[in-house]
Amino acid sequence: MLSLNSLEGCRRVPAQPCPASGSPGSRPPSRTGAPPDASSRFYVAFILILLTLTPRADSSWWYFGALGARVICDNIPGLVNKQRQLCQKHPDIMQAIGEGAREWIHECQRQFQHHRWNCSTIDRDHSVFGRVMLRSSREAAFVYAISSAGVVYAITRACSQGDIKFCNCDPKKTGTDRDEKGEFNWGGCSDNIHYGIKFARAFVYAKEKKVKDARALMNLHNNRCGRMAVKRFMKLECKCHGVSGSCSLRTCWSSMSDFQKTGDYLRKKYNTAIQVTMNQDGTGFMEANKNFRKATKNDLVYFENSPDYCLMDKSAGSLGTAGRVCNKTSRGNDRCEVMCCGRGYDTTRVTRTIKCECKFVWCCAVRCKDCEETVDIHTCKAPKRAEWLDQT
Repeated sequence: MLSLNSLEGCRRVPAQPCPASGSPGSRPPSRTGAPPDASSRFYVAFILILLTLTPRADSSWWYFGALGARVICDNIPGLVNKQRQLCQKHPDIMQAIGEGAREWIHECQRQFQHHRWNCSTIDRDHSVFGRVMLRSSREAAFVYAISSAGVVYAITRACSQGDIKFCNCDPKKTGTDRDEKGEFNWGGCSDNIHYGIKFARAFVYAKEKKVKDARALMNLHNNRCGRMAVKRFMKLECKCHGVSGSCSLRTCWSSMSDFQKTGDYLRKKYNTAIQVTMNQDGTGFMEANKNFRKATKNDLVYFENSPDYCLMDKSAGSLGTAGRVCNKTSRGNDRCEVMCCGRGYDTTRVTRTIKCECKFVWCCAVRCKDCEETVDIHTCKAPKRAEWLDQT
C-alpha cells in the first residue's frame, strides 16, 4: 500500500526545466494549477440531499463523475477512512478523478453501444451502474478495469498540466537516452505515469484491501489490468532539429496515447475474459473449467455467468432491450435478431435533415446544403407481459 508520505514525496522538483513554450521540438510545459473553486451553499445543500437519498453500493468513488469535481469527502457514502484521508489531503486529485470518471464512463458506453448491455448508468445511484455490479460477471470485470485505467489516465494528465500540487512532469525523463533510431535528448514534459499508477493503486486498493473475500480479489486483479493497460500504450514523441530537417538531433518526451486505445484493448480482454474459481487456500484463482487456459495477470477474470440482458430484471440490474434501436442489415451484435432476443422489432419511418453537397470555399470555409432524407428506424419490441413479470 502506498503511504501518504510517499505520495507527497513526488513533489515538483527542478530536475530539468522544460523548454520554454514555443521552443523547437518542445511539448508545451505544464501550467500552474489552481485549487478548485469553493462550492456555493446551494450546491452543497443539493449534494447532501442527493447523497442522503442515494442507496449504498460498492465503488462509491465512481460517483465522483456524477457529482462533478466538487466533492465533499466527509459526505461521500461508502468511502473507507483511507480514501477519505486521501480525498481530504488531495482535493485537486479528486477533481481530476471526477473529470476522469465521466471520460471512462463515456468510453465504456462507446465500447458497448451496440450490445444488449450498453454500460448504462443509473440516476441517483452512486454505484453508477446499479445492481449489475453486484454480480461477479465479465461486465463487472470490465468496469473495474476501465475505471481503474480512467483514474490513472486522469491523474497522469492532470500532473502534466500542472493541476496537481504534489506532481508535475516525470522527473526521471532527463538527460540523454537511446531508441531504435539512435540517441535523443529528453525534453518537453513527459507524462508522469508512475505517479498516476501509484496514487490510483493507493486510492482504489484502500477499499478492496479492507475485505478479504473472492470478489475483492477479483476486483484487485481487474483493477491492476486496467492500470497496466494505460502504461502499455505510452509512446515516445520526438521533434527533429538539424539542417533542412535532417534530424541529426532529437528532443523527445513520453506521453500517453488516446484513452480510446486503452478502451479498445480492455474490450478485447473482455471478449477473452477467463472464468475462474478460488483456489483451495483462498489466495488466488484457478480455472473454472479444465479446458480453459490459465489466467495471466493481463487477463480479466470473473466468477459468474452474465444474464442475457434481454428482459428487465431489477434483481440482476438488467434494463432489457425493449425500445433499443437495432440494425436490420448488420451482422454484428446490434442486428435486430440478436439485440431484440427474437421478440421482433417495430419500424418507424422518419424524415431528418442532414448536411449534403459540401464544398470547400477559398479560403478556409466549408459550405453545405441542408437535405432531407427518409430513413427507417427499427426498435425492439417489448416482451409479452407474462414473460416480463417472470423477471421482475
